[in-house]
Amino acid sequence: MIYFTGDTHGERARFSDGKRLGDSAWTKDDYLIVCGDFGYVMYDDEAERAFLDELAKKPYTICFCDGNHENFTTLNAYPCEVWNGGRVHKIRPNILHLMRGQIYTLQGKKIFVMGGAYSIDKATKKNQGLHWEEELPVASEYQEAIDNLRAAAHKVDYIVSHTAPQRIIRLMGFYPDGHDAELTGFLDWVLSETAFKKWYFGHWHMDKEITDRVRALWLDVAAEE
Repeated sequence: MIYFTGDTHGERARFSDGKRLGDSAWTKDDYLIVCGDFGYVMYDDEAERAFLDELAKKPYTICFCDGNHENFTTLNAYPCEVWNGGRVHKIRPNILHLMRGQIYTLQGKKIFVMGGAYSIDKATKKNQGLHWEEELPVASEYQEAIDNLRAAAHKVDYIVSHTAPQRIIRLMGFYPDGHDAELTGFLDWVLSETAFKKWYFGHWHMDKEITDRVRALWLDVAAEE
């Protein structure tokens, strides 16, 4: 089974409550994908590394795309390798950062991933030393995403992102922010040009079906076979 959830923000209780993440029935054949703002690779201190070691004992695989609240300096220092068809940063043997623009094949399903978003609290985070300019994609990442979608004939099973396409943002009752218009506009293009079954995204801290194929996740856990 492939499970999807929203921003975890380094909240350790998310993994200690069996009703939310990491049910005792989950096995080595299961995958959990967090839609950005994973947050357990943020401070790179002893306590955080110890918690990652605890998560490494889980039988299932934990994957996450990056959000805007990530320590990209630390993330990018981890080994990069190819895993199930796409590039990842290997945090632990079963904890993987799914990199932007990649397509992974899990249990016979193709999953396109595009992380990143703009931090509306950028000034505050900068003052705290917790903001990284890499929160938004660069040209090479967009191009790699386009190349990978073309190679897949613009057909995947699932799409995972942190923020949402502009059309979806408007359906939620918000106006797209100009600061990440390039990214949300690109996601609009993906929405138009790609055949997919379901799109999951985080960032907006809500659990809601926006359309029959696009779902915002925060605390909910969605399951796909």
